[in-house]
Amino acid sequence: MTRWRPSCAPWAPTSSVSNDHLSPVQGRIFEETLPLLRAAGIEVLDDPDTSRNLILDTSQPGVRVLVVRASAVPIYVQQGGADLGITGRDTLIEHLAKWGGSVGAAGLYQPLDLGISRCRISVAVRVDFDYAFAVRQGARLRVATKYLAIAREFFAAKGVHADLIKLYGSVELAPLVGLSDAIIDLVSTGNTLRANQLVEVEHIMDISARLVVNQASLKLKQAPMRAIIDAFASAVAA
Repeated sequence: MTRWRPSCAPWAPTSSVSNDHLSPVQGRIFEETLPLLRAAGIEVLDDPDTSRNLILDTSQPGVRVLVVRASAVPIYVQQGGADLGITGRDTLIEHLAKWGGSVGAAGLYQPLDLGISRCRISVAVRVDFDYAFAVRQGARLRVATKYLAIAREFFAAKGVHADLIKLYGSVELAPLVGLSDAIIDLVSTGNTLRANQLVEVEHIMDISARLVVNQASLKLKQAPMRAIIDAFASAVAA
């Protein structure tokens, strides 16, 4: 099954009246979510590495796991396709930018920082690029990223005019071929940057997985959803 590149921390459960659907993305996020699901008494029965199903059965009757892209998790939860979800702080910020950054305005509730899939969003440039000089007040900078809302707010606060170039993949290539002066991207170990002769020059924010909940679902199915939220909270605190 194709492995989607996660934002850094996503997951989303959906449910009808009788079903609760838990929808994690594959890869690192999914693997780090499994212990939390077990703590909530939910064991995924299908093997996501071998199964081609996008809806996975669990040990709990009526509870299923949906496999979706990281960027789709907030949409599934907001639109009621999922009751709960796990998504990265980065993905959530970009999604909420359409609603003025308000979780409530988007019909979502964010009860927990799960502390998994940790990484950071940073600015990186070529090793031979003078970033400190380029970002002086009034400077104009070409920045490649998929995080437009985060980049726009960051450079506006610095008084730097940034021409943003939206890219979804291979962002590290942009400064190497002259497409941009800098990039804003997720950084975990920094190995990919070093391998491409790039250097991290500014740390913007730390990223981890957040639990997001559909507000309407929480009101209509309060008992079962509170049980999952409380189980996750206990697992995080342990």
